[in-house]
Amino acid sequence: MTLELRGVTKSVAGMAHIHPTDLRLERGTMNVLLGPTGSGKTSLMRLMAGLDRPGAGRILWDGADVTGMRVQDRGVAMVYQQFINYPSMSVFDNIASPLRLMGKSQAEIARAVAETAEMLRLTPMLGRKPLELSGGQQQRCALARALVKGAGLVLLDEPLANLDYKLREELRAEIPRIFAASGSIFVYATTEPEEALLLGGNTATLWEGRVTQFGPTPQVYRQPVDATTARVFSDPPMNFLSIAKLGGRLVFGDGQAVPARGALADLADGRYLAGFRPNHLEIGRHSGDAMEFTARLGEFELTGSETFIHLDHHGARWVGLIHGVHPLTPGQPIRVYLDPAHVYVFAPDGRLVAPAPYALAA
Repeated sequence: MTLELRGVTKSVAGMAHIHPTDLRLERGTMNVLLGPTGSGKTSLMRLMAGLDRPGAGRILWDGADVTGMRVQDRGVAMVYQQFINYPSMSVFDNIASPLRLMGKSQAEIARAVAETAEMLRLTPMLGRKPLELSGGQQQRCALARALVKGAGLVLLDEPLANLDYKLREELRAEIPRIFAASGSIFVYATTEPEEALLLGGNTATLWEGRVTQFGPTPQVYRQPVDATTARVFSDPPMNFLSIAKLGGRLVFGDGQAVPARGALADLADGRYLAGFRPNHLEIGRHSGDAMEFTARLGEFELTGSETFIHLDHHGARWVGLIHGVHPLTPGQPIRVYLDPAHVYVFAPDGRLVAPAPYALAA
């Protein structure tokens, strides 16, 4: 069982929402669509589901062209950010409703609802109404109604965005288990890189209607093919700094120079772009090889155990994610440190030249 998109596009009022896209999703895989709001995640899901028809290209299901097939004939289930349950019906009847529309017998319905409720830990709640459930239980009810149909393709459009932190964490941990038990193709849209990493499987990064990379989630995170993918798969976004390769050295913006080792030793002399994630900036030197930069501190945000610092480095905006709570004063100069092992090197056009050494060792 496969879902394949070949050269699929979508435009609205002459504006491209999805640029030519090729994707192949396999049976029993979790596939995350990761990108900021407006990057095309929902548009791509609507094309997969058959809710919208592509402007060009084809959509294949197990090799058969389903481009013009109605959504109700495709065996697709979809769960939205704003989860929807029928408030006047019991949890049992909510889950059973699609099966009744399909004309299933009472025995088939009872068996399928019992199995799906057990999978989603809803068995004790089958007699309740949705409004008697917690937010997480209501979302599980919506998931159960989608899964009970035995759909080959299950589309989840930011399904946890409206839940509080505790409920999100609870369902994030459960969704991979639910997915593994169902055997369907799952497609999960999110704006959060952390969520993609927790869900695992494969990730497609999206930016302005383009899929910039698709592959196993850890690989896309550790070895982004370009600066755009690296920016998308980092929260806050990856920081950047112009550098130059001169002989056997890499020279950074503040005149810092480090030996060009490994793959960088053979790099042609010239200008490049260094990228590093916010959690790799430090305000104390924890490595003998760490480079020191002076920046001006803008705002800072305390999360309890961590501090986000917003920096101005010669006009470039950086964000650091620092462990702990520190005495800081906005507007003051501040020294920050960066281990060269955490630096990605990109060409001036954004193509990845060399991943960070730590990523290759992971």
